[in-house]
Amino acid sequence: MLFRHLLPSLFFVCLVSRSPLLYGQSASDRLVTDATITDTTFVDLSDYSDAFIYDMKYATEDNFLKSKVYDCAACLLRLKTVKALVNANENFIKKGYRIKIFDCYRPLDIQKKMWTIVPNPKYVANPAKGSIHNRGGAVDITLVTLDGQEVEMGTSFDFFGQEAAHGYPFLDKKIMDNRKLLKKIMKKNGFVPFDSEWWHYSLSNASKDAVANTKWKCN
Repeated sequence: MLFRHLLPSLFFVCLVSRSPLLYGQSASDRLVTDATITDTTFVDLSDYSDAFIYDMKYATEDNFLKSKVYDCAACLLRLKTVKALVNANENFIKKGYRIKIFDCYRPLDIQKKMWTIVPNPKYVANPAKGSIHNRGGAVDITLVTLDGQEVEMGTSFDFFGQEAAHGYPFLDKKIMDNRKLLKKIMKKNGFVPFDSEWWHYSLSNASKDAVANTKWKCN
């Protein structure tokens, strides 16, 4: 997989491609054969599990920006984030669900592009500071049933009203239970929820990693 270090001031990271995991194989099993890869290395999630569903919104115009900001869809994350996410997904599968992914690592150049379109910190993190997405430690997700039907969460992804908050009380019990299940298992696997966005989870301590601008190759 191709990597480019475009900004000299940014921490250098590389992308590593591996043969995919067998369905249900844990990330810990894969790490036995990937012992030479550090936890902060950027990898493609699809090389480590085939059990996720993808709907990468920013590779389309179906997002709040109404603009396609990725040239193509990919889910890159630091290896430690991948390990935790695969383990979380295995927990969900045991309960009859799978994770559906809307966004993963976001290069700093993309963050700048988003800021140019919507320069408002209420909706887009200021690239001058960078976000956990820019550090490879955050994912935007929901749950689907094993046959691919989205679980009701009360709002769409990237809905910025108060209804998207974890603490919003005026939702049907089933919706609140769905959000609680998502939060419970993600927290169990080392992720921290974002109070105002039910879909956003960051790996604990991921804020300590460097902002990156590594890009992936589009076919």
